[in-house]
Amino acid sequence: MIRTIIHLDLDAFYCAVEERKNPELAGKPFAVGGRPEARGVVASCSYAARMYGVRSAMPMARALRLCPMLIILPGRHREYSNISQQVMQILSALTPHIERVSIDEAFIDVSELSINSEALASQIQSTIGESLGLPCSLGVATNKLVAKIATDVGKAAVRGIDPPKAITVVQPGEEATFLAPLPVQALWGVGPKTAERLKQRAIYTIGDLAQLPETELVRQFGINGHELALHARGIDNSPIYSSHEIKSISQEFTYPKDVSDEKTLRQTLRKQASQIAQRLAKSGLQGSTVKLKIRWPNFKTITHQATLSHPTDLDEIIYTASLDLLKSVWAEGNPVRLIGIGVSSLKPPQRQLSLWGQAGSLDPNLQQAIEDLKERFGKQVVQPGREFLSGWKRGPWKK
Repeated sequence: MIRTIIHLDLDAFYCAVEERKNPELAGKPFAVGGRPEARGVVASCSYAARMYGVRSAMPMARALRLCPMLIILPGRHREYSNISQQVMQILSALTPHIERVSIDEAFIDVSELSINSEALASQIQSTIGESLGLPCSLGVATNKLVAKIATDVGKAAVRGIDPPKAITVVQPGEEATFLAPLPVQALWGVGPKTAERLKQRAIYTIGDLAQLPETELVRQFGINGHELALHARGIDNSPIYSSHEIKSISQEFTYPKDVSDEKTLRQTLRKQASQIAQRLAKSGLQGSTVKLKIRWPNFKTITHQATLSHPTDLDEIIYTASLDLLKSVWAEGNPVRLIGIGVSSLKPPQRQLSLWGQAGSLDPNLQQAIEDLKERFGKQVVQPGREFLSGWKRGPWKK
């Protein structure tokens, strides 16, 4: 049986959700992201904004210079997540073989469905558009690699202020022909360094790359050379991973102005630790590696990490570990531009035997009760006892 893989990409997803809420935004240059005075970046931008050169991950200040009339909207990430889940439910009605790549992107294996693949892609596009009011583009091919590239090619071919809503189908046996004229950077695994090395050998397109013997590519790039040879010919046997494994959970914050005050840095770390702990609890995971990320005013970025004796989902333990890391890399008075925490080496928690169970974990019911309280009354409703006591001692009632 010939595989049929559909790659789905929601067109400018965050912006599409905002247009759904406010139809007057349609056709206007706007972006979702942080404010320029707070060193915000563009999370997503409308196609009208892209006509001015605005792009995702661009500093918002630069985006405003390119497009002075740019409308800036704050992100509503909970709403985006909820709507993304509705999209995935539509796909799940077709087949269980779905790999969710990100909040706005997925692969679908429809090999077992007895329907024309182009007609099916059109049906998916219509259903998402009519039921959720969202535009999307799709690529159809015999494997994930070519389906993803087909989506990218289809979207790039449509320019204008409206979403592309492209459907691009690569017929079985036409993979290598389809890929041949495209730049080598379109292939997975070809980053700037690899592209530069290939350029030195006058290899600019995927077709050029396909002409090189596999032995030569293996000699030049090691084990990656084997994959390059296969991918250049449109061969990709990677399966659909129906469950997306979370490898790490992190939070970071860029200060509007550089911060050199230890109290402010501590407060930021505590807030980030609390947010990460909540996400770990909701995901049913614990982590045993805590990583601290710091960016100095000159944009130099360093990361340090520590391994805990036991996996945890407790904010106090995550905060304490991050604070120890901060002390090891930061000297008092040094200005900080960005600070962040990440927790990795994730796995489901072990069975709890008591209130505190193993070191680093709460009883699941107690943990859920705490999260429910924070969700209902705010994150400050539950705090470490020592902070409460220190606040009490400083209060006006102290004798």
